[in-house]
Amino acid sequence: MKPKIRRQLDHRKRRIRRRLDKANVDGCQRPVFTASDIHYEIADRTRAIGSGGIGALHALARHVGLIDAIDDRLHLLKFHLPYHESDHVLTFAYNALCDGACLQDLELRRCDEVFLDALGARRLPDPTTAGDFCRRFTEKSIRLLQDVVNDVRIGVWAEQPDAFFTQAVLDMDGTLVETTGQCKQGMDIAYDGTWGYHPLLLTLANTGEVLGLVNRSGNRPSHEGAAAEVDRALTLCFRGGFSKVLLRGDTDFSQTEHLDRWNADARVHFVFGYDAAANLVALAQQIPEKYWRTLQRPRRYEVRTQPRRRPDNVKEAIIVRREFENIQLRSEQVAEFNYRPTACRTTYRMVVVRKNLSVAKGERVLFDDIRYFFYLTNDWVSEADEIVLCANDRCHQENLLAQLHGGVQALRAPVDNLVSNWAYMVMTALAWDLKAWWALLLPEPAGRWREKHHAEKRWVLGLEFKTFVAAFVRIPCQIVRTGRRLVYRLLSWNQHLPIFFRLVDRLRC
Repeated sequence: MKPKIRRQLDHRKRRIRRRLDKANVDGCQRPVFTASDIHYEIADRTRAIGSGGIGALHALARHVGLIDAIDDRLHLLKFHLPYHESDHVLTFAYNALCDGACLQDLELRRCDEVFLDALGARRLPDPTTAGDFCRRFTEKSIRLLQDVVNDVRIGVWAEQPDAFFTQAVLDMDGTLVETTGQCKQGMDIAYDGTWGYHPLLLTLANTGEVLGLVNRSGNRPSHEGAAAEVDRALTLCFRGGFSKVLLRGDTDFSQTEHLDRWNADARVHFVFGYDAAANLVALAQQIPEKYWRTLQRPRRYEVRTQPRRRPDNVKEAIIVRREFENIQLRSEQVAEFNYRPTACRTTYRMVVVRKNLSVAKGERVLFDDIRYFFYLTNDWVSEADEIVLCANDRCHQENLLAQLHGGVQALRAPVDNLVSNWAYMVMTALAWDLKAWWALLLPEPAGRWREKHHAEKRWVLGLEFKTFVAAFVRIPCQIVRTGRRLVYRLLSWNQHLPIFFRLVDRLRC
């Protein structure tokens, strides 16, 4: 970071600290909102945008070679008048990064002259043209685009430290994409009555990146096509340098006919939830009591100061007062036994959790209930507790899916058929991958600040999409073109700008 920029950031930081100083009580005799006689004017010379961070993200896309890779390998347009394939693909991603929620929001971007100048663009595709580009895709071309992104992804991974490649954790799940349309080819009714599509997603838990996305009809089961996607993801991870891969999924993804094949590779481990069938419950009930031990779950957080009194449970009080059925967890025990699924020739390790529940109504305890949860794994080294906690960590993928639904707005169906909507999802989800690459490329130089920079990197990697956009994209900037330089002149300050400039310096180098 340039010394001048560092001084400016420190100066802005001191100014905001003075304004937020609680000891300064000047002007407390009136409300703090004192603005009045407000007027609006249009600037004649100053030209600015609200999403100034988009320039750094475009520099990131160019730095990792994404733009050239798309244009070199993806050929959907016969003529480039004026758009190339990379222009269309990045338009979808940039629209999501600039708070766009639908295709119609592209009209806001393309009618913003300063935004066009900030990206050096003559013009951008309108919503109709963008939808037509989605309809140009076939399944083969979507796979090709995913391969292009994955090749770029490997280049980003190559810049990570050796510890990054210890183990890749792949999570898989299906999610429903609802649509109110009635003429969308491939839509169907799902198990819960939702009309729409049922895409399958494979994500890398280490970074949150989307390694595989397949759109399917709404009535398809969660696990359909998952084995093929897992094979592609395994090839990608090993090609990227990971020494081991852990596969995780819920009970729908146990896929016993493929377990022997994955187990044959010593680098592949898996932990899958398993349905509590009658035969498994019977086996669990036959385990002698001495082999059951209490499941130790870690605390959610460490108290750094004084422990606070737990607030009253308002929901619990209402349930008791109105005599609703109330199920409470009393204890958890864990045990294990060997098990060979019907479709397998190899015996695996089955870890079982026994949950002791009490069912009450009002103040009366009706009866005790015992429920069993099963986890199938080929990991014979880790403790049973660790297997259970590892399987439970897969639930974080639900948060990631929520980000793709509500933050990135990638899991939508704005076009007219299954394949074109699949293309829309893949291109828009690229915004989430750009966020992950932004964090992964943050430099961690050796020295006194290495630990701090590593913590900042992990923090950015774990940010929600909206928070990331607010911190690093929604930065008001004046756009100035001088000679051969395109200058983004920041017009405001936030506490995350030192991180922002560290990445900008990395991209410029």
